[in-house]
Amino acid sequence: MGCCNKRCRLLAGAVVGAAMALLGGILIPVGNGLIEQTVLQEAVIAEGTAAYENWLAPGGAVYRQFWFFDVQNAREVVGEGAVPAVVEKGPYTYLTRYLPKANITFEPNDTVSYLLPLGATFEPSLSVGAEEDIITCLNLAVAGAYSKIPKVLHPLLETMIKSSNSSLFQHRSIKELLWGYKDPMLKATVGLFTPYNGTFDGYYTVFTGKGDISKVGMIDKWRGSRSLTFWDDKYCNMINGTDGSNFAPFVDVTKPLFFFSSDICRSVSASFQYARDLKEIPVYRFGLLQSTLASPVDNPENHCYCRDLKTTKNCTMAGVLDISSCQDGQPIYISLPHFLHGTPSLHKAIKGLNPIEEHHKTYLDVEPITGITLGFAKRIQVNMMYGPSNVITVLKKINERTVFPLVWMNETAELDEESAALLKEELVDRIKMLDVTQKVLLGSGLAVFAICLMWYAAIRCNDDKSETV
Repeated sequence: MGCCNKRCRLLAGAVVGAAMALLGGILIPVGNGLIEQTVLQEAVIAEGTAAYENWLAPGGAVYRQFWFFDVQNAREVVGEGAVPAVVEKGPYTYLTRYLPKANITFEPNDTVSYLLPLGATFEPSLSVGAEEDIITCLNLAVAGAYSKIPKVLHPLLETMIKSSNSSLFQHRSIKELLWGYKDPMLKATVGLFTPYNGTFDGYYTVFTGKGDISKVGMIDKWRGSRSLTFWDDKYCNMINGTDGSNFAPFVDVTKPLFFFSSDICRSVSASFQYARDLKEIPVYRFGLLQSTLASPVDNPENHCYCRDLKTTKNCTMAGVLDISSCQDGQPIYISLPHFLHGTPSLHKAIKGLNPIEEHHKTYLDVEPITGITLGFAKRIQVNMMYGPSNVITVLKKINERTVFPLVWMNETAELDEESAALLKEELVDRIKMLDVTQKVLLGSGLAVFAICLMWYAAIRCNDDKSETV
C-alpha cells in the first residue's frame, strides 16, 4: 500500500511537472503575442500612447556642438597661393530642439502634420570659450559672390571687394558666423545659419501608423510636397523614411533604416552595425555607409547629386554634396567632418585635417522593439567653394577650385535618466520578467517531471524484483 501511494505521488509530481513545463511553453507564444499587441497599440502616433509622448518632444536634451576651422596663414594663401592651414577650435555648444512640435494637426487619412520649431541657446559651461571669440575664416560674401555672379561680371565683383576693403578671409566672432552679421560688401546680413531662432522646419506630414504600423513616422509630405525640387532627377528628389526620431517597431537588422534630413536636402539610409546597451536598455546602432557620399563612379545612385562638374572633377570626387540648389544658389558643400571618407585631394588642399571614424561618423541608437531612437549623433561639416580668377585680385594666386571647411557640427542627444527609467519599467523589465518566468516554469517543470518519472521507474523496478523473489 505504501509503495502504491509513493508511486501515485510520483506520478502526480510528474503530471504537475509536465503541466508546469507545458505552461512555460504556452507562455512563450502567448507572452510574445501580448508584448507584440501592446507595442503595436502603443507605437501609433495618437494622443494617449507612449509613442506620442516621445514623438511630441525630445526625451533628452539635444545639443549642437560647433567646431570651427581657424585659418593660420591667410596672408600667405592670398599673397603667395600657399595651401591653407587650419586649426580646429571648439566645441561651442548650443541647446537646440528643446521645443515641442507645433501646429499639430491630425488628418483624416491617418497622417499628422506639424512644424519643428528651431531655437539655439548658448551653453557656456559646455563650450571652450565665449560666443565673442574671434577666428579667421573664409569670407562668406566673397566666396558666395564668386560662384553666384557670372564670370563676365567679375570685374564688378573686383570693384565691390576693393571698395569694401574685403578679402578672401576675414576675422569674425563665433556668434557672427553662426547667426549673422552685416557684411560690408553686400550691405546685407550674412551668416551660416541665419535666420534660425524663431523659425521652423516643415511642415512635415507623417503617417501615424494607424491601420498600418509599418508606416508609422514615415514622411508623406514635406513643405506640402511628396517629393523634393532640389535635384533634376526623380530618384534624388524622393523623400524616403522618417525624420529619424522613430521607425516601425520590431526593427529588422537585415534591412536599412531610411530617413530624410532637411539639413542636407536629401534622404539617406543607415545600416545595422552592432547591438549595445544604452543606460541598461538594449539598442541597435545604425550608421551611414561610406557609399552615402561616394562619387557616382563608385555609387551610380549618386549620379543625380553631382551638379558642378568643375569642382567635382567630372563627378569623380567623393565625400561632398553640393546643396547650392537648396541654399539659394550659395556654393555650400556638405560633408562629414574633416572630409571623412572623402577623396584624398580634399585633404591635400587643406592642412590640419584629421578625419577619425569614431569622432566624425553619424549614427542612430534605436530601441529594437518600439523602433524609437534613444540616442543619435548627426555630424555634418559645412564647406564653401572658391577658385582661381584672372580678374579678382584676392583670387589671382589661387591655383584650383577649393572646397574649404568652415565649421563642423555634432547634433547629439541621448535618453535622459528619467525617460530611461520609465522605459525600463514599462518595457524592458516586463519583458525580462516574462522571459524569466517562461524559462523557470519550463525548466522547473521538465526537471520535476524527469525526476519524478525516474524515481517512479526505480520504485516500480524494485517492486517487480520483490514480487519475483
